[in-house]
Amino acid sequence: MQQLVLTFALFVACTSIQAKEWTFDVYLDKTKMGSHTFSLNDANQMTSRAKFKVKVLFVEAYSYNHVSKEQWQGDCLSSIEADTTENKVVSKIKGKLEADTFNINNGRQNQILPSCVMTFAYWNPKTLTQSKLLNPQNAEYLDAKIKQIGIESIDVKGIKTDATHYLLQGLSEGKTKLNIDLWYDQNKNWVALQSTTPEGYKVIYKLK
Repeated sequence: MQQLVLTFALFVACTSIQAKEWTFDVYLDKTKMGSHTFSLNDANQMTSRAKFKVKVLFVEAYSYNHVSKEQWQGDCLSSIEADTTENKVVSKIKGKLEADTFNINNGRQNQILPSCVMTFAYWNPKTLTQSKLLNPQNAEYLDAKIKQIGIESIDVKGIKTDATHYLLQGLSEGKTKLNIDLWYDQNKNWVALQSTTPEGYKVIYKLK
């Protein structure tokens, strides 16, 4: 089986300081491969924890562990530390707001970004208005293209729910690097996600 290359743009940001938690079961096509939890505390810090494992004929074909801590001031990121191990390859990023710029390092290079940066913070609807988004796994600062698809009825925690479907694309030098489908309920709460790997597999997030 061809090695899976899964790029997950992980989640964070909020407009109000209110503790909240999102927990998703994560599937590769129809097979559950792990979970992803996002915990926002009352100090506006988001902790994201993801753990995935895929086996083929009892042999581990893919593994992914990610922990990210992001501190927010309103809709702007003020600091981030993230550790990711993907198929035994370790990556670490660290960033901080300093004066009027956001400085971030991925262990190989340092980037100086604008003072107000957002990650792929799907649970904050303002993510859908951004022209640039930061990937907290690898520190890529991608062009963002968002398209509203329409209202669809989807299953959320076993209940049929009307949700607005958006397509979010992350691009670098005009080339699409991420294709992510997102759904929000009528109160603009993020309730579902789906993306496609380069090999054509579907990665599906189902809210618990």
